[in-house]
Amino acid sequence: MSEPDPLQVEGGGLPRSFLRPCLLLLLAESRSHGYDLLERLAELGLPTADPGGLYRVLRALEREGLVDSRWETSEAGPARRTYELTAEGREWLHAWAGALAEGRRLVGGFLRRYAELDVAAGRSGDPRG
Repeated sequence: MSEPDPLQVEGGGLPRSFLRPCLLLLLAESRSHGYDLLERLAELGLPTADPGGLYRVLRALEREGLVDSRWETSEAGPARRTYELTAEGREWLHAWAGALAEGRRLVGGFLRRYAELDVAAGRSGDPRG
């Protein structure tokens, strides 16, 4: 029997829709265009995002009033759509940060108990085996 991949188990890995608060955070730092956001997401340690999926999420955030966008022209190249956070987007960022902090607290409790279980069973206590 093979071991399950925790990132493929329902509820495992990153929180559902984690890309949304990440984009809100990056846009709170500075307004950006899509390609820049892709690069900055990688700096957060996220797996390579699908550009099409990124733009779908940005459009959804814009429809919800969390992000504004506008076309900016450049002498160095073609016009690019630039995104920035709205006041409502900043409120949602704060709400996401609170929810993620609570999630970290809960996961921390789980991992502490798991480490104790592993120590009691004579294993290393490293969740990766």
